[in-house]
Amino acid sequence: MPTYDYFCPSNNQKIEVRHSIHEKIITWGELCKLAECDAGNTPPDAPVQRLITAPCLLVPTSDNDYKSAGLTKLVKRDSGVYENVTAKDGESRIVTP
Repeated sequence: MPTYDYFCPSNNQKIEVRHSIHEKIITWGELCKLAECDAGNTPPDAPVQRLITAPCLLVPTSDNDYKSAGLTKLVKRDSGVYENVTAKDGESRIVTP
């Protein structure tokens, strides 16, 4: 499910929640119920705005970053021979098609 940021101008609070793309959150009460948090002194019918945010992307910069993310990085060494530079201990580093 995607993550969305909402802002309430009544109390100047920003809350991050996960929900379906088809679900519409309009009021502070709906947002607090979804986020499972206390509404505080803000009226439940206070309007909220969904903020536009950039998605978080993983950009591996080293072989260890690939390994930590559970990805495999193959590097072509010779004709038809690849080396698995993210191989764990005991795994073969040479891969042939």
